[in-house]
Amino acid sequence: MNRTPRVVNRVLLGLLGLILMGIGGGLLWISFDGDAARRWQSFAPGVVDRLRTFGAETALPGQSRSWIWVLLVVLMLVAIVLLVLWAAAQGRGRSGTLVSEDDDDGAPGRVALSSAVAEQALRAALQEDPDVAAAVVSTYDIRGSSALRIRINPRHGAAPHLIAADATRLVEALDAALGRQTVVLISIDAGRKLRFSREDRVR
Repeated sequence: MNRTPRVVNRVLLGLLGLILMGIGGGLLWISFDGDAARRWQSFAPGVVDRLRTFGAETALPGQSRSWIWVLLVVLMLVAIVLLVLWAAAQGRGRSGTLVSEDDDDGAPGRVALSSAVAEQALRAALQEDPDVAAAVVSTYDIRGSSALRIRINPRHGAAPHLIAADATRLVEALDAALGRQTVVLISIDAGRKLRFSREDRVR
């Protein structure tokens, strides 16, 4: 329900994994293959010499330093900015307000209900169920409207459909108290020891 760029994250993680696998595979190849190690030892000094020559040829006017270092600094700054923007894009969409409406009696202002009220009430009610090991309730902004996400971790041997039914009744009680229906995603996550699959319910 949040706006985390999952596709971008998977692409970046995939590229990083391929790069690390390539480096690790190359190091293992050099470590266990004597011919590969000898070829690398004869190849590496030439690369270093070519880099030194290239650095001398690209020196700034009147200086001994190459403009390549300036370019590398600029690229590192750009990379830092992109990493900050990427980190800021994670987990967006959370909302701190569940209900926000104009006052019906004509008085100026709006009536707002913090999402923490519903989250704490639902979480406390769910954790009273002996079949529920843990529950997390979060509020998200979906196209200008607030929606609740309820994640439940049941205990071993618990029936997921009964837990989902109890959670649905709690949400209906919340709707009755608020006087409006709230979009809710009920997610039952199977733990490592549980034998049933994950179940999602949207209402």
